[in-house]
Formats: sequence, C-alpha cells, structure tokens
Amino acid sequence: MEVLAGFTIAQIGGALATALVAAFIRGLAGFGMAILLVPVLALALTPVEAVLVTNGVALLIGLSEFRTIVREAERSAWVIGAWVLLATAPGLWLLNLTPSDLARVLIAFVAMSAFAAILLPQRAAELPGHLHTGTTGFASGLLTGFAGMPGPPVVPYYVGRAIPRVQAKASMLLVFTIAAFAGLGSGAALGLMQLRYLILAAILFPVVLLGNWFGSLAFGKVSDPVWRSFVAAILAAAAAVALVKLLEG
Repeated sequence: MEVLAGFTIAQIGGALATALVAAFIRGLAGFGMAILLVPVLALALTPVEAVLVTNGVALLIGLSEFRTIVREAERSAWVIGAWVLLATAPGLWLLNLTPSDLARVLIAFVAMSAFAAILLPQRAAELPGHLHTGTTGFASGLLTGFAGMPGPPVVPYYVGRAIPRVQAKASMLLVFTIAAFAGLGSGAALGLMQLRYLILAAILFPVVLLGNWFGSLAFGKVSDPVWRSFVAAILAAAAAVALVKLLEG
C-alpha cells in the first residue's frame, strides 16, 4: 500500500533501517553508505530510483559537514571531483538503458570490486600521477551514475596510501559529496529525476544524521591501524552480501 510519495510502508521502513546502519559506517569509515544502501534499496525500488535516492541523501549529509570536509581534504579530491562531474551523466545514461535484473547484478559486482581493491599493498603517501588521479575520477563518475557508488575507485586511492586517516576520510567525503551533486544533476538533465525521490531522501536524512554522528564519535576513538582494518572489514561484508545475492539469484 502506497503511503507517501508513491512508496509503501515496507519500502520506507526498510530504507530507514538500512540508512541508519549505512550512515554509522559512513561516519566511522568515511565511505560505505552507498555501497550498503544502493543494493538494499534496489531490491525494493528500480536501480535508477535507488541510485537517485541515495545521491539525494549523500548530498544532504555532505553539505551538513562541508566546511570541515573542505578544510581537511587533500587537494587531489577536487581534481577527482571534477572528473566525477564529467563522467556521471554517461554512467546514469547506461544504467537507464540496462535491464533492471542485469543492473542489479552489475551493482553487486561493483560492491565486490571495492574489497578486492583494498587488498592491494599500501603505497607511499605521495600524490599519484595525473593519469592515476584522472582515471580514478573518471571511473568514480561512471560508477556514481551507474551504481550510485563512487567509492570503489576512490577508497583504495586514499586508504591505500600512508596518509593520516582524518585526511583520507575528508578527501573521500568531499569526492562523494561532489558525486552526489553530479548524480542528481545528471538525473535531472536526463529527465529521470522525480520529486518523490527527493522526498524519500529527506525522510531518510534525520536517520542518516543520527547514524553518521554516532559513527563520527567512534572514528575519534580508534587508531589508524584499527580504522584501516575496519575499512577492510566493511568492504568484505559488502562483498559477501553482494555474492550471496548473486548466488540466490
């Protein structure tokens, strides 16, 4: 039964519960909200709806802490963000052309790829070259549009380097905020955006704020090695869930 903006009680309830957990992960790890939220939403909504709703929530939470993020982020986040702006619309266009069942499988593979990437050996703190940075941004933009998940290329770029976790987290969050803006803008430009997606994002926002706050409190109490281990564990869990869903399908 539809109760609000065309969504059912079950859809809204499931989205709220998932958003709370996903936001806690975001507050602690600096990423993970989209990796967890999009696949769950896509079980009840279409993939396009799941991606656009997640982008709406990500933009709201990113803007709520934008000044802190900008102050602590590495300058490379702006370069990656610029590439994300260019590549998001083609990714969303591809998603709209892809059958829903196939899109769900591909989105699951995206979640699994993030875990594989984080297993690579940690690199030095120096900035990667222009090609590496540009490729990361372009891939992140494509995945923002197609899967609502800018993280798989971005997380290894920052977490895989020996930089302070505060800087790594802020840099990822800056990219993800830009990606959320690009996702919503691309959806509007392609005629895919609907007001009800923004309404659902607004409904989820207070829960996301709460979960993110608790996660941020935990972030301040863990060491760098513990934080990096937690990042790997979250990616492993997301990959495991994605694999289970594929096997069930």
